[in-house]
Amino acid sequence: MHPVPEPDRPVVLVVDDAPSSLGMLCDTLEASGYTVLVAADGEAALQRLELVVPDAILLDGMMPGLSGFETCRRIKANPALAHIPVLFMTGMSETQDVVEGFACGGVDYVVKPIRAQEVLARLHTHARNARITRMARDAVDVAGMGTVFVDTHGRLAWRSPQAALWLHALGEPAAPGHLPAALEAALVGNNSLVVTTAAGTRLSVRNLGAAALGETMLLLALYRDGPSSRSRLADAALTPRETEVLSWLAKGKTNRDIGEILGMSPRTVNKHLEHIFEKLGVETRSAAAALASGHLE
Repeated sequence: MHPVPEPDRPVVLVVDDAPSSLGMLCDTLEASGYTVLVAADGEAALQRLELVVPDAILLDGMMPGLSGFETCRRIKANPALAHIPVLFMTGMSETQDVVEGFACGGVDYVVKPIRAQEVLARLHTHARNARITRMARDAVDVAGMGTVFVDTHGRLAWRSPQAALWLHALGEPAAPGHLPAALEAALVGNNSLVVTTAAGTRLSVRNLGAAALGETMLLLALYRDGPSSRSRLADAALTPRETEVLSWLAKGKTNRDIGEILGMSPRTVNKHLEHIFEKLGVETRSAAAALASGHLE
């Protein structure tokens, strides 16, 4: 086992109260390019997670002390760890155990005795999907902007890292899990408004309308006075998908790269870019990339 994760090797944390019984699985994972960390119980797993953030977790559902299900709940309650896919290993196949595993945040489960190749295939898929999802979400903070999704009940469904910082600076939410009171007016119609944080930072808030699952997308950006200095990106009203495409373009990715990351064909990427260029009033990839990087006004 590698006590310290090696660079460029995906890391998987295996949590089982009888880790010696998983020797073949761990050997297969190591041979397939993973760094394997082992914890014998839930408490030990949480301690490990204070030192390293793995790409995936294989978790025994039933363990003495802190159960695997409760361990998963605690992991998912931590924003810094919530993105990690958790796959349950269980000797139980009863429906209620499977349901509990998904209810507490698991993405998949495998039944003991473990079949190493099956675990490897599932692990590869979930780790890759989680990595791409996280990269795509982090990338939406284009040129210092932040993105917020609000569900049909007015609750925060998701926010980008930059948006999370600004929401915190705007004070307590109107209700737990909701927007700060200063932003609630942005949900009415397609309103745009300007708000000020406790530190005096002025933010423009634009309602971009319905996104996936009926959620409303809000775009937050630093407010700049005067029409000549207003951000062209803020005025472009890019769709959520166009924002993602532009963010990856600004990072130097090709159409093929962007397509693979976002799950679309290069041809579809090109169509999005055509719309982006028109909205931004530019003609080249380099001009759009420079604008997204904050180099143009």
